[in-house]
Amino acid sequence: MWRALAAVGDALPDETRVVVVRGAGHSFSAGLDRSMLAPGGAPEGVETVADLLTASDEQMSATIDDYQQGFTFLRDPRFISVAAVQGYAVGAGFQLALACDLRVVADDAQFCMKESALGLVPDLTGTKPLVESVGYARALEICVTARMVGAAEAVAIGLALAAVPAGELDATVADLVGALTAPMPDAVTETKALLLGAADRDLEEQRRLEREAQVRRFREVARLTTGQ
Repeated sequence: MWRALAAVGDALPDETRVVVVRGAGHSFSAGLDRSMLAPGGAPEGVETVADLLTASDEQMSATIDDYQQGFTFLRDPRFISVAAVQGYAVGAGFQLALACDLRVVADDAQFCMKESALGLVPDLTGTKPLVESVGYARALEICVTARMVGAAEAVAIGLALAAVPAGELDATVADLVGALTAPMPDAVTETKALLLGAADRDLEEQRRLEREAQVRRFREVARLTTGQ
């Protein structure tokens, strides 16, 4: 599935403006099937986490890198990604929601970074956006304790934009998508690119990038207005 997600990202057309990620059924994602951790835990020919143990360290790292591509594409500046989370978002499911730019949750949503309970670490790109969303101390506590974070708390600590009754989740997400697609596409793309890297840049570099982006926007707006 993680490889399939990466393929989805590769296949998205350039004109895509918003990607909504949701789970089928009553939960966003209950996380990794634990049978995948044990040798012989899946049908023959199906890739499992246990297969990693037969690989060298370099091969194992390269395989995890492949898995991570199924998550990182959601940060692409070409579009805005939204996680519509209902029910459980556990482990890899939590990290998939974190890979999205924005999260809207049903009031029954439950987030859990379960990896530490299995003796593992979150390795599907979830650690950086979690710290960016809730701060280092709260992120550490959530990851190490592997506790559940409910919908109300998720909103309170900045993990989610809003929590709504499950029956209103689709309509709320649709309204958000409408608002996100209202501005000119390139203005959204430029803004996301500026904000994505802002925390890692000093003020002078950020100011320069803002100026350069704004010059491009002025030129584009003038072109569209005058037809030249």
